[in-house]
Amino acid sequence: MSYPIWSNISTMETTYGQQVAAEVRAEMARQRRTGADLARHLNRSQQTVSRRLNGESPWDVDDLAAVAAWLGVDLDRLLSNAGTAA
Repeated sequence: MSYPIWSNISTMETTYGQQVAAEVRAEMARQRRTGADLARHLNRSQQTVSRRLNGESPWDVDDLAAVAAWLGVDLDRLLSNAGTAA
Protein backbone atom coordinates (compact mmCIF):
# COMPACT_ATOMS: atom_id res chain seq x y z
CA MET A 1 0.00 0.00 0.00
CA SER A 2 1.44 3.39 -0.92
CA TYR A 3 0.72 6.67 0.76
CA PRO A 4 0.96 10.14 -0.73
CA ILE A 5 4.25 11.79 0.16
CA TRP A 6 2.49 14.54 2.08
CA SER A 7 0.93 12.02 4.48
CA ASN A 8 4.25 11.81 6.34
CA ILE A 9 4.90 15.53 6.44
CA SER A 10 3.82 17.44 9.50
CA THR A 11 2.20 20.72 8.53
CA MET A 12 3.57 23.05 11.14
CA GLU A 13 2.00 26.39 10.40
CA THR A 14 3.57 29.00 12.60
CA THR A 15 1.30 31.74 13.82
CA TYR A 16 2.46 35.32 14.18
CA GLY A 17 2.14 34.93 17.97
CA GLN A 18 4.48 31.94 17.86
CA GLN A 19 6.92 33.95 15.76
CA VAL A 20 6.84 36.76 18.34
CA ALA A 21 7.48 34.22 21.10
CA ALA A 22 10.42 32.82 19.12
CA GLU A 23 11.86 36.30 18.65
CA VAL A 24 11.57 37.00 22.40
CA ARG A 25 13.30 33.68 23.14
CA ALA A 26 16.06 34.46 20.65
CA GLU A 27 16.72 37.88 22.16
CA MET A 28 16.69 36.42 25.66
CA ALA A 29 19.21 33.79 24.56
CA ARG A 30 21.47 36.45 23.03
CA GLN A 31 21.43 38.25 26.38
CA ARG A 32 21.63 35.04 28.43
CA ARG A 33 18.42 35.82 30.28
CA THR A 34 16.10 33.16 31.61
CA GLY A 35 12.38 32.63 31.75
CA ALA A 36 12.60 32.74 35.54
CA ASP A 37 14.23 36.19 35.32
CA LEU A 38 11.46 37.35 33.01
CA ALA A 39 8.73 35.93 35.26
CA ARG A 40 10.15 37.87 38.21
CA HIS A 41 10.38 41.05 36.14
CA LEU A 42 6.78 40.74 34.95
CA ASN A 43 5.51 39.56 38.33
CA ARG A 44 3.96 36.54 36.61
CA SER A 45 4.25 32.84 37.37
CA GLN A 46 6.97 30.89 35.62
CA GLN A 47 4.24 28.70 34.13
CA THR A 48 2.50 31.70 32.56
CA VAL A 49 5.74 33.04 31.13
CA SER A 50 6.74 29.60 29.87
CA ARG A 51 3.45 29.25 27.98
CA ARG A 52 3.98 32.64 26.37
CA LEU A 53 7.61 31.91 25.50
CA ASN A 54 6.60 28.61 23.92
CA GLY A 55 3.85 30.25 21.88
CA GLU A 56 1.12 28.28 23.67
CA SER A 57 -0.52 31.45 25.04
CA PRO A 58 -0.61 34.89 23.46
CA TRP A 59 1.35 37.80 24.87
CA ASP A 60 -0.54 40.58 26.59
CA VAL A 61 0.36 43.85 24.84
CA ASP A 62 1.43 45.53 28.08
CA ASP A 63 3.60 42.56 29.05
CA LEU A 64 5.18 42.43 25.61
CA ALA A 65 6.06 46.13 25.88
CA ALA A 66 7.57 45.43 29.32
CA VAL A 67 9.57 42.53 27.86
CA ALA A 68 10.97 44.76 25.12
CA ALA A 69 11.97 47.39 27.68
CA TRP A 70 13.53 44.72 29.93
CA LEU A 71 15.54 43.44 26.98
CA GLY A 72 16.50 46.97 25.96
CA VAL A 73 15.03 46.62 22.47
CA ASP A 74 12.21 48.43 20.70
CA LEU A 75 8.90 46.63 20.68
CA ASP A 76 8.81 47.29 16.94
CA ARG A 77 11.99 45.25 16.55
CA LEU A 78 10.48 42.20 18.23
CA LEU A 79 7.33 42.48 16.16
CA SER A 80 8.96 43.21 12.81
CA ASN A 81 11.60 40.49 13.22
CA ALA A 82 8.80 38.06 14.03
CA GLY A 83 6.93 39.17 10.93
CA THR A 84 9.89 38.28 8.73
CA ALA A 85 10.51 34.86 10.30
CA ALA A 86 9.95 31.92 8.02
